[in-house]
Amino acid sequence: MALTRCIWVQNDVQEGLLPGGLAEVLAILERAFGSPLAVVDADTGQLVRPIRYPPGGRWELWTALCGQVAQHGQAEFLEDEDPLLVLAFPLGHNESSHLVAVGIFLCRSIKLGENLAEAAAILGIPEAEVGLWASRQLVWSPEALIRLSDLAIQYVDLQQQAQQFAQEAESLSAHLANTYEEISLLHRLTRNLKISRSDEELGRVVLEWLLEVLLAEGVALQLLPVTDAQGSLSAGGRREPVLLTAGRCPVDNASFSQLIEYLNLGVPLQPVVINRTISRRPDWPMPQIRQMILVALVEGENLFGWLAGFNHVEDGEFGTVEASLLSSVAAILGIHSGNLELYRQQSELLAGIVRALTSALDARDKYTCGHSERVAQISVRLAQQLGCDSRQQQTIYLAGLLHDIGKIGVEDSVLRKPDRLSPEEYEHIKRHVQIGYRILQDLKKLDNVLPIILYHHEAWDGSGYPDQLPAEQIPLGARIVAVADAFDAMSSDRPYRKGMPMEKIENILRAGAGRQWDPKVIDAFFQAKKDILEIVRRERAELPAAWLPGSSPQAPVGISPGTH
Repeated sequence: MALTRCIWVQNDVQEGLLPGGLAEVLAILERAFGSPLAVVDADTGQLVRPIRYPPGGRWELWTALCGQVAQHGQAEFLEDEDPLLVLAFPLGHNESSHLVAVGIFLCRSIKLGENLAEAAAILGIPEAEVGLWASRQLVWSPEALIRLSDLAIQYVDLQQQAQQFAQEAESLSAHLANTYEEISLLHRLTRNLKISRSDEELGRVVLEWLLEVLLAEGVALQLLPVTDAQGSLSAGGRREPVLLTAGRCPVDNASFSQLIEYLNLGVPLQPVVINRTISRRPDWPMPQIRQMILVALVEGENLFGWLAGFNHVEDGEFGTVEASLLSSVAAILGIHSGNLELYRQQSELLAGIVRALTSALDARDKYTCGHSERVAQISVRLAQQLGCDSRQQQTIYLAGLLHDIGKIGVEDSVLRKPDRLSPEEYEHIKRHVQIGYRILQDLKKLDNVLPIILYHHEAWDGSGYPDQLPAEQIPLGARIVAVADAFDAMSSDRPYRKGMPMEKIENILRAGAGRQWDPKVIDAFFQAKKDILEIVRRERAELPAAWLPGSSPQAPVGISPGTH
């Protein structure tokens, strides 16, 4: 019987006891785990969000153990009784860290006639119902559960931070300065806050606006390198300070940094205002600066940079009006920088979740190990050949990684069958496209990926599945992934055959153009064939030997015709 993914509806859940937004986060986590999650208040031992089915038979023990889980701040198994795993993990490390999620999982398939009395006691259901419950569950390894739990904890943390950022932004909007110029500038600034706009792009625009309303000869914005919580440079972040200027700015990047070092400010909470009483002193290091306002771009404990106005246009003094204006602008820029960093971290988290899912799929079948990564890279190369932009290429790459994720819900006996599938088995495995769609449908960042996953087995002549879409009714990304998927499948070893010779693969692709596959994508394949073969050779060479079928690494396509 095919495994089907099932999450029971929580009709009587006490969602009102959960912090704002956490119920929606839990729904997404349940989709990722493929199983309902209970929530325990570790401080009181109260089961604030029970699992409707199976009810579980040892909640008194589990709720008691949740206090240790919250204290340790990491995922732990409360039960490890074959074939069941009861997993608990804290819902973040912030103010909601006293809440712990608990789920019941299957670590292997149930055998026919197996004694299930112990499992029934743990699940809190009659023994006769255990098999039916198990048939609806995904099979997890303990390692995969721990990895996904770690990602879930990070995801909850990031969602809570995002909510906090939103609240701070709303609070800031309520305390805008009263002058017309400040309100006008801040209005324009907030209208241009887009997560797709980099802090440097926004900074350049803001400096030009500031120069219009601030009585300063020049303005400058120094953006600092992005660091993580330990003070190390973040992967993918800025590596060196960047100075942006407008008007007559009396400093360059190096001298601006020297000025900050001289002032020895740390992270000031208030603007620093310097007028003639200070700049006329003999020890003032920069005589070209007569007046200055300096404010920090701060979000929480993170310092993202410095915003400064230099030299009053009337050689007067800067005061509270100018300081208030720069403080408001710097606060918004700091929040924007924090949101950009949070968005980058969320993107990395999404990538981690994707790779965890594909790793779980690869772990089930050594003959398809690395297939998803190869399909993803080949698909991107085809997309480049067809002129797709970078955003389309990113979508197609994710779709390539996840195109077969629905096979998590395919029975091992079918997925690992050592010879060709029967018609009934083929119909069963065809369901993987709908299963994959359902697994990922609640991840909003994957909205553009879902049609590719659902339709990558459609055929140009309308004979494919699941909806028999013809020709250009099939999304372009799905047509691209279809060719990449077919090529890698034909060129890879399978339990029932060796990978095909390249000459035979090329003949099949040419014969299928206009029938099975989009002719333009087939043309792109042959135009990019050299690069595609190099992708396959490189990716297969990097696979760990333990994941490869047989006792020796698989020969790359096109290298040794006698072995594929």
